[in-house]
Amino acid sequence: MLVTHEFYPSRPDRAEPDYAHTQLDLLQGAFAPHGVMIEPVFWQDSGQDWAACSAVLPLLAWNYPQQQALFLARLQEIEAAGTLLLNEGHVVRANMDKSYLYDLAKRGAPVPPTLMVEACTPSVILSSFNALAADEIIIKPRIGAGAWRQARLKRGQDVPPAELLPPEGALIQPFLPHVADEGELSMLFFGGQFSHALIKQPKAGDYRTQGQFGAVETGIDAPDGALEAANAILKATDNLELTYARVDLVRGPDLNWLLMELELIEPWLYLKLDRQGGHHGAKLLAQAVMARLVEGGA
Repeated sequence: MLVTHEFYPSRPDRAEPDYAHTQLDLLQGAFAPHGVMIEPVFWQDSGQDWAACSAVLPLLAWNYPQQQALFLARLQEIEAAGTLLLNEGHVVRANMDKSYLYDLAKRGAPVPPTLMVEACTPSVILSSFNALAADEIIIKPRIGAGAWRQARLKRGQDVPPAELLPPEGALIQPFLPHVADEGELSMLFFGGQFSHALIKQPKAGDYRTQGQFGAVETGIDAPDGALEAANAILKATDNLELTYARVDLVRGPDLNWLLMELELIEPWLYLKLDRQGGHHGAKLLAQAVMARLVEGGA
């Protein structure tokens, strides 16, 4: 079993943060009773013998948006070796481009109004205010993570310089004020089973819900309606067989839950925040992976 990491503990130039080490410890403890060893590797390193692995989970390959060609090549290498990739390659490839939100919306998932654009020219950005009937918008890369080259813009403000905007295709949505005052809700599912929930509250004056921007993450019980919304979103995927999934939700203007992202590639699992200390979620993930290994005859 190999879990691919952006961080590789044995490399002096790649320091492994404490939070990554903690998640690794929890996963190793959960898989050990199944006789499975978790080995972290730095996914950008070449020469890995993927055929020696029972399965590969790309759980911390967070910089793939900046290394798309290499990431796709790694996926192909893993599949060519006959090794089980979880989530599966077709799921990962489809989830890379956030145009999947548009597809989910057409299937009835609760997605904010979204424009898909091929380039972030000033004219395209300025016309989006009227197209979305919004006075404030968020511009996100179609392939991106961690608020990389993401911009927030109010009607009447100058368009940011190109180097601060998505480099290629983008999605543009109305800004949802509840993300700033309430935060983003994340719901974790393993093998289709709900595991735990948490709220990511931005620091004062910001809207970004990532910890590197000062957001505070707190484990909570699933709020009213959130589990139903998340399950409806997963059903809208045509019931894909997902070993793991993170459903990120924000309240809309009428307080309904709207899908921000459906993370199926390299979501942070927030195992320590599951209300049972991390072991519950890690065990659910181990069970889901082992079911796929048995199903695949590994």
